[in-house]
Amino acid sequence: MSSSKKVENKIEELKKMATEHGVDISDEIARITEKIQETSRGSRAWKRVELARNPDRPRALDIIKNICDDFIELHGDRHFGDDLALVGGIGIIDGIAVTIIGNQKGRNLKETMARNGGMANPEGYRKALRLAKQAEKFGRPIITLIDTQGAYPGLGAEERGIGEAIAVNLREFSQLKTPIICIIIGEGGSGGALGIGVGDKIYMLENAVYSVISPEGYASILLRDSSQAKNAAAMMKITAEDVLDLKICNGIIPEPTGGAQIDPAASSKSIKEVIVRDLKDLMTRNPSVLVRYRNQKIRTIGHFVEECQ
Repeated sequence: MSSSKKVENKIEELKKMATEHGVDISDEIARITEKIQETSRGSRAWKRVELARNPDRPRALDIIKNICDDFIELHGDRHFGDDLALVGGIGIIDGIAVTIIGNQKGRNLKETMARNGGMANPEGYRKALRLAKQAEKFGRPIITLIDTQGAYPGLGAEERGIGEAIAVNLREFSQLKTPIICIIIGEGGSGGALGIGVGDKIYMLENAVYSVISPEGYASILLRDSSQAKNAAAMMKITAEDVLDLKICNGIIPEPTGGAQIDPAASSKSIKEVIVRDLKDLMTRNPSVLVRYRNQKIRTIGHFVEECQ
């Protein structure tokens, strides 16, 4: 018997005892039930966070290898250097030439350090923009695979203009006259995700998360208690289901039971099916119309109607 079922049975026993003794404990039961539901929501959201951060989860290059018939990686931003935290190049998916850009985390300590944990520097975002502009010039659709805690906040990144690089990408990606499909495959953290996250279609893998700050950061700053990270994850509404309800993403791509790391090939197949389906539609549309609707989509994010009673 699950722990939640045991708790439910205990509550039913309390209700029965209260009825037998003529005691009204309905308010107390309601408070306990509400607390249990909050804890359950927090546990479910935190489970998604843990799966999104799983070190065995397929990385961008793993997915590219599985969905592309061929792929050539391109390097450098033509200003400062190359950034291994953000990879990109030209691939062939079902006979369609595409430009693919993605955050790349490491598998071990050495690779994680080399790739900066998937947290890109300014040159990474400028490389992404260079490849995106190239894609627009040659009429190739753009696919972005997002998996980062955020942009790198180091001194060098600040000196080289990390904020400006992301801001320029937001502006330029919103105006690119070519189809753009963005897929959050793990963590979609803050401006680091937004730097390659402006698209005509935005999807999330089932166990991916999308947030402006980590649950730990939220708990420490707003709740003033870092141990409340699990509850913070639920409060922040960062799961794929929450983001879909908020109309920020267009859909959720299913994963194998237990997470994408259980069967990377099956997970990549689901991603490929979505990409191919949407490209067949988006590539028939007028590029100027794509830009107009893309901008409308961006500008409606965060709008809501508050119901007053």
